[in-house]
Amino acid sequence: MIKIVVGSKNPVKISAAQTAIRDALSLKEVECIGINAPSSVAEQPMTSEETKLGAVNRIQYCQQHTRADFYVAIEGGVDQFEYGPATFAFVAIANQKNVSIGRSCNLPLPPIIYQALKSGEELGDVMDRLFNTDNVKQKQGAIGLLTHGLATRESVYRQAIILAMAPFIHPDLYTG
Repeated sequence: MIKIVVGSKNPVKISAAQTAIRDALSLKEVECIGINAPSSVAEQPMTSEETKLGAVNRIQYCQQHTRADFYVAIEGGVDQFEYGPATFAFVAIANQKNVSIGRSCNLPLPPIIYQALKSGEELGDVMDRLFNTDNVKQKQGAIGLLTHGLATRESVYRQAIILAMAPFIHPDLYTG
């Protein structure tokens, strides 16, 4: 059995890491725990660069403070693109030797939500207020609310983790 440490106590992130790595490595079981790993970026990262840095900072913290076979960090963020504002996540995965950085797909954000984020609010709080939900960031997330559940925060994180696992699935192709 392998041990996975996730740089968050958020059950959505832990579950996504557990199922994605288990499936990517064709394992029956994995041990997966979450720890509070600081991102050292804003609560609501507002650029791609800041979001990626948050994931990298979390993975480094996990490596320095725990022992595991794999470390996973997920940092959600927002940016203004040429086609409008969107939210996404960066994923960092590491073992003892290698680090892989991946990114989720983008979810376009309505202008009213993006303006609230620019004013200093966090996405989960804005979504809870607009949709009258409670702690949606530990459930389906903005993704689930804006897609009527066709995609969820966990499904998007799971996909991003599986893609970022490619260098660990085929290490011979990624060395050199």
